[in-house]
Amino acid sequence: MTERIPSLGTSAATSAAGEDDRPPPPRLAYDRHTWKEIAHLLANLPVALIGFTYVVTALSTSFGLTITVIGFPLLAAALTGARLLGRMERARARALLGVRVDEPSRLPLRGSGGFLQHLWMSLKDPVGWRTVLYEFIRLPWGVLTFVTTLTSLFVLWPVLPFIARGLANADRAMVRGLLSPSDELERRIAELESDRGVVVDTAAADLRRIERDLHDGAQARLVNLAMGLGLAKEKVLEDPDAAAAMVEEAHGEVKLALQELRDLARGIHPAVLTDRGLDAALSSVSSRCTVPVKVTVDLPARPAAAIEGIAYFTVSELLQNVSKHSAAKSASVDVWRRNDRLLIQVWDDGRGGASLDGGTGMKGLAERLDAVDGLFVLESPEGGPTTVTAELPWRDRTDDSGTGAG
Repeated sequence: MTERIPSLGTSAATSAAGEDDRPPPPRLAYDRHTWKEIAHLLANLPVALIGFTYVVTALSTSFGLTITVIGFPLLAAALTGARLLGRMERARARALLGVRVDEPSRLPLRGSGGFLQHLWMSLKDPVGWRTVLYEFIRLPWGVLTFVTTLTSLFVLWPVLPFIARGLANADRAMVRGLLSPSDELERRIAELESDRGVVVDTAAADLRRIERDLHDGAQARLVNLAMGLGLAKEKVLEDPDAAAAMVEEAHGEVKLALQELRDLARGIHPAVLTDRGLDAALSSVSSRCTVPVKVTVDLPARPAAAIEGIAYFTVSELLQNVSKHSAAKSASVDVWRRNDRLLIQVWDDGRGGASLDGGTGMKGLAERLDAVDGLFVLESPEGGPTTVTAELPWRDRTDDSGTGAG
């Protein structure tokens, strides 16, 4: 089987960001990095006073009023305000310490669920509570850094760059530890938001394609058909032979329009897939490939209709690429289930050299699969062969239709 390659993008980006955040080593001479760190340390006290006063006042008032109706909404508002304090602290650390921390995702306060669900989400917001903890810690730390930095500026100024670097590194650790997003959850939210954009763009592109096909194909033929029948109606009494020829021509246009509509309907969702499942549908699409294709579908049952449709169109587009670009003599399609994943492998003995940026639709397929928590792996060395392995999450079919084995 083709070895599946894990995604390395997030870890590589995090490592690169960590290297970019690292300041130059401290030196006896004062440079701009040292002065920025000193400014940050001196500003710790007034900023910490503001943050500490806010969280103490807001939380004590909110907790004191929890016996009334407004206590919990006030506490939720206090945590939302703490998020704003965290945003300002991240901006200050980014400007003066060079710490690049991603902004946490916004709370989904708009949408279904009602007021109580939104209130509960605000009350259990981990970002808000970690910011509250950060502001509590900052007051004694702000006093320490302010006094130490101000004293060292006049008494220990030769070694102040080293002192400032040590204190600033502690600040960096606090910002990264308490003001950063909630790691895996935040990354997952960001991925889902990105995937939702891909799905929306794909759906819009498909609608535009269907509209274009209807406008340029079947609609144009039906317009010509209507005009031809109108002319035939006018000539039916004057010139019956010419009218009969026009009707015959219109009959041909009807056949072509019906064929185009069938092709369009097959491109939206083929009837054979709904009625008989992946095995029959993939056998049908492989018969239209210009290369002999061996299809093997080994599924204990049919997956959910959405997963089945994505699998069908993935194989269909890959076989189109085989027909147009591979110059292959044979190809194969294998579909099977492993645990909670639906696996697809399309192989051909063509010339290879396919890539995700090669303009053959591979990148679009990878994005579509990624949008549904799938995986797309392409192996296509120059000279071939080409092997594409795709994974989709398995979901059981819930409707009563088509529950037989695919």
